[in-house]
Parts: sequence; C-alpha cells; structure tokens
Amino acid sequence: MTNYRDNAIVLRTYKLGEADRIIVLLTEHHGKVRAVAKGVRKTTSKIGARLEPLNHVDVLLHRGRDLDTVSQVDLLSASNDLRSDLDVLTSGMALLEGADHMTQDREACPQTYRMLLGAITTLAQGSSPVLVAAFYWKMLAAEGLSPELDRCVACGVENDLVAFDISHGGVQCKGCRSGVGISVAALSLLRQILGGQLVAALGAEESGATSEVTALATRAMEFHNERRLRSNAMFERRR
Repeated sequence: MTNYRDNAIVLRTYKLGEADRIIVLLTEHHGKVRAVAKGVRKTTSKIGARLEPLNHVDVLLHRGRDLDTVSQVDLLSASNDLRSDLDVLTSGMALLEGADHMTQDREACPQTYRMLLGAITTLAQGSSPVLVAAFYWKMLAAEGLSPELDRCVACGVENDLVAFDISHGGVQCKGCRSGVGISVAALSLLRQILGGQLVAALGAEESGATSEVTALATRAMEFHNERRLRSNAMFERRR
C-alpha cells in the first residue's frame, strides 16, 4: 500500500532543509510515523499551521522507506487554546514527550493513541495537577510496568507502607525501606489513578500529595526509558 490515511496527533516537528519539516505523528492504526512535510515553512503553505504539536489531524501519507511524505492534512482539533497558557502548554508538551518515549516507530498502539487524545482533551477542558502523572502511570501500566501498591515489594506485608522504590517496583514497609518516602495521601491518590478511579483522581486539588505522585511518575518514566525527560526540566524552571 503506497498511500494510507489515518487520524494522528502531532508529537513534534523539526526542520529539514530550507522549507521542509519532519513531522512525528502518533497515528491511530499505524503507530508512530515520521514523515516529511514539504514546503510547510514557506509563508504560502496551507498546511503548515495544521502540523503543530498537540494538533489532532486527519492525514494522508505516502509510504517511504525511512520517511513517509505528508500529502494532505485536515485539522480535527487545534491546540491554539492550549498554547495561550504557558503552564498548560508545558503540561501538553510533557504528555507528548511521554507518548513519544513509550512508542516505537510503525508499531500499532491504539490504546496509547486513545489515552493521549483523551489526556489532551481533558487538558483543554481544564488542567488537573495530576493529569500528566496519571497519563504516565497509565502508559506504564499498559506496558506491564504497573507498580505494586498494596503490599511491600520486599516482604509482602500490607501495613506500614511508607516508601516507594522505583527500581524494585512499588511500595515498601518501614523494615524494608530503601526508596523515597510516600505519604498516605499520595499512596491513596496513586491507587485511584491505577485502580479505576481516574475521574476522582483528576479532581484532586493541588497539594503535597499531587506533587509526590507527579515526581514519582516522572522518575518512573525516566527509569524505564533510561533517559531524562526534557519536559521535567521545563517544569522545574517553571517552579
């Protein structure tokens, strides 16, 4: 099949030559795709603005050996509102970076696509202090990397759970503690995120617990992907 059409979310772009861009897309049915958009940096381009990160598009692509070519783009939803607030934009870019790190080129990942689209839609409706963290934890869980939250990963006891060790895969009791401390409130919030109560978790007010869960999510993503998240540095600068 030379040409194919799919819905996609624009993850990132970078310059190619004098007028082109390489667009990294997370598609619904074809996984992560890298494609050349020719002439989109020219002021006369009709599709350049449609291929901005966070945009949701319907795209027609011509398959190539290494890079596909963008033939047509229809905008399904734009990211203009997200870009008007720097904090919201930073959260949006963190969502994109996480999805980029957790997906492989041309490997279908419809669940990740749906989760990312849902997270961006939620962000546009009103930011939550744990939205990015929840997205990270749900992606890790989808890859079989969900942490143990109900019993100590070392000895199996179910009480006095006071720490979280990412390298060991979950919570620890006082006697086995080797990770960072975790509060009762943060553990409860993390259980909501991964235990089917995501709506309730997203309604949490900003607090020490939301900060703990976010920090742990970032460390978990960096640990499992073996690379630092650029968006984490953006968060730190904003703080």
